[in-house]
Amino acid sequence: MRVKQNISRCRSDVIGDAGLSDAELDAALARADQALSKIRQMYDDGQMTLLDLPGKSDDLEQCQKAADILTNGATDVVLLGTGGSSLGAQALAQLAGYKVSGIIPFRRVNNRSIRVHFLDNLDASMLNQALIDQGMKTTRFLAISKSGGTAETVMQMVIMLEALKNSGLDWNAAAHMVVLTETGDPDRNTVLQLAKRHNLEVLEHSPVIGGRYSVLTNVGMLLAMVMGLDVGAIRRGAGAAVAPLLAGNRAADVPAALGAAVNVALMENKGINTTIMMPYCDRLRLFANWFQQLWAESVGKDGMGTTPLGTAGPVDQHSLMQLFLDGPADKLLNIIQLPTAGQGPQIPDSYRSDPLLGYLAGRTVGDLTDCQQRATVETFANNNRPVRVFEVDGIEEEQLGELMMHFMLETIITGYMMGIDPFDQPAVEQSKILTREYLKSM
Repeated sequence: MRVKQNISRCRSDVIGDAGLSDAELDAALARADQALSKIRQMYDDGQMTLLDLPGKSDDLEQCQKAADILTNGATDVVLLGTGGSSLGAQALAQLAGYKVSGIIPFRRVNNRSIRVHFLDNLDASMLNQALIDQGMKTTRFLAISKSGGTAETVMQMVIMLEALKNSGLDWNAAAHMVVLTETGDPDRNTVLQLAKRHNLEVLEHSPVIGGRYSVLTNVGMLLAMVMGLDVGAIRRGAGAAVAPLLAGNRAADVPAALGAAVNVALMENKGINTTIMMPYCDRLRLFANWFQQLWAESVGKDGMGTTPLGTAGPVDQHSLMQLFLDGPADKLLNIIQLPTAGQGPQIPDSYRSDPLLGYLAGRTVGDLTDCQQRATVETFANNNRPVRVFEVDGIEEEQLGELMMHFMLETIITGYMMGIDPFDQPAVEQSKILTREYLKSM
């Protein structure tokens, strides 16, 4: 495994009464064992196909066909989708340089620089400006909606089809747009109906894997191909997280189950109501955003759950750390550490005699980050605040695949330990229904 979890600073022998006693953790692990038994039985019954994805490859040929359509003659690829239809792909895109702080260029695909955009939020002025600025001739669109009825995505799709028409390109819409949606109920699927009307390539969205768990399906793999990522490596990494579960290990030896036990025990015994994701890596900042939705929609039910907060180090040491350390003692910090020591530009030794800069002389940027992430962990522990550490040996496709599968499994196990369904989102559906009613009355 390329990801190592350390829970020692969540235990009472390290952080005192704020941490878990052996009895509290053992009780939670017993419940995690029950959740693992449930998941394994569901897998044996064919009801947990998420666990099959690491070894799956028969869907990649169609993904490659769609990726070829999207990249052929393209300067820009735009994803139309929101929530789970977009956040996972965005997290993967950061591996290729998408929205990475600084001036790192986006990865070149087939010797061409293709810009990737995610229209994941509906904003009238932004979308209007995009239509003014964007050249339709070299722009391609991928519309993703599991149900095919997501109002934001339907509206975006129609607007882009009209923009192609206004540019005289609607005769060849199939070369500009690909659709990913369920196909089982075509009469109720607006996105699918639009695709058929314009003869668009359609990929089948898994009917049994919901959006926030779909990053390892074609929802994430198609965009990963567009961005030149190694999708096989992403899935192999995910397999490392699944392997201990399928091997029949006890919860203490399944990292995702151990993590779930820590979360539930801290929630129920120590009043933890916020779980913070803080990677010390720019290319994991959107991973933290992906985690927010995964955790919030899955475990926030029936008056239970903890609030997820995506942050990044070291930048948020200068904006949120005061609250984390000196505010309410109700937070679990999850830090993702990378071996950065010795990496990056170096301060010359000639500064060693400088009274203000001497402590940086001979140090690299990675040296400073390494010290910061270790100092944050120990500062939390010294202040009796629970902190969980994930040590990752790098950040490429395999590591991100393993992290994503770890947290999907941890989320599912946590839900079952809490006695809730980690796959539905009933409260969200209420808002969708009311939105439709308001539109009808306008």
